[in-house]
Amino acid sequence: MKKIRAAIVGYGNIGHYTLQALQAAPDFEIAGIVRRNGAENKPEELANYPVVKDIRELQDVDVAILATPTRKVEEYAKDILALGINTVDSFDIHTQITSLRRSLNESAKAGNAVSIISAGWDPGSDSIVRTMLEAIAPKGITYTNFGPGMSMGHTVAVKAIEGVKAALSMTIPTGTGIHRRMVYIEVEEGYEFEKVAAAIKADAYFVNDETHVIQVPCVDDLLDMGHGVNLTRKGVSGTTQNQLFEFNMRINNPALTAQVLVCVARASMKQQPGCYTMVEIPVIDLLYGEREELIAHLV
Repeated sequence: MKKIRAAIVGYGNIGHYTLQALQAAPDFEIAGIVRRNGAENKPEELANYPVVKDIRELQDVDVAILATPTRKVEEYAKDILALGINTVDSFDIHTQITSLRRSLNESAKAGNAVSIISAGWDPGSDSIVRTMLEAIAPKGITYTNFGPGMSMGHTVAVKAIEGVKAALSMTIPTGTGIHRRMVYIEVEEGYEFEKVAAAIKADAYFVNDETHVIQVPCVDDLLDMGHGVNLTRKGVSGTTQNQLFEFNMRINNPALTAQVLVCVARASMKQQPGCYTMVEIPVIDLLYGEREELIAHLV
């Protein structure tokens, strides 16, 4: 069987764990890693792989796994899709997913390629759970409660704000889908904490949540990549009320995101050209193995 050749674009926390997930996947081989600095200061774990500044320098790439900041996803994806290479990403600004899907759908079809967006654990695998719960209890309410834990997307957004030297954004659930954002920062010399804090609270990632910004001497002393989610739906099946469902997980945030990206990269090879979210692709396409054997095992 010909293996799927995957490139990792970006090599931060998610890129690091994506490398591990690809190494563990029997149907993938690593085409290389794309970094802003290329092979400069190349980490030891990348010694056996090409490390380049541009994906065009790699050979025979089937799919690019975008381990980039969310706000860079569209730019990178459009460029790579134009080369006829599939893309997958973990874009996590929920309110912008439908517009990104429309935009990348045009790019994917023009490049005869596939893009699967927002493929982390939320949005992503949790989206599949929410879809299933709504299908079996069509009337009702689903509450998604995150954390407590580190939000990678929010943390990256804070780090991009002028005057922030280091940052950690923690998501604290207060119940019924309401969350508090606890943001811990180190401030660059010459900047006023109050102005930096105001800029953080005005950012789209935080503007709709209760957000507290706290200045600390060392963010690393607080760092823990653990996270979690509790999904609860109470609804009606047919005309029968009081159907109650609950889904829980406690996870290492970047490790799970990376694993979802790898299984979605696999699924991208089985779709027609265009852009998809995870709820639009058959869940069996996420798995490695023969379809008949998977059905016999899972059904």
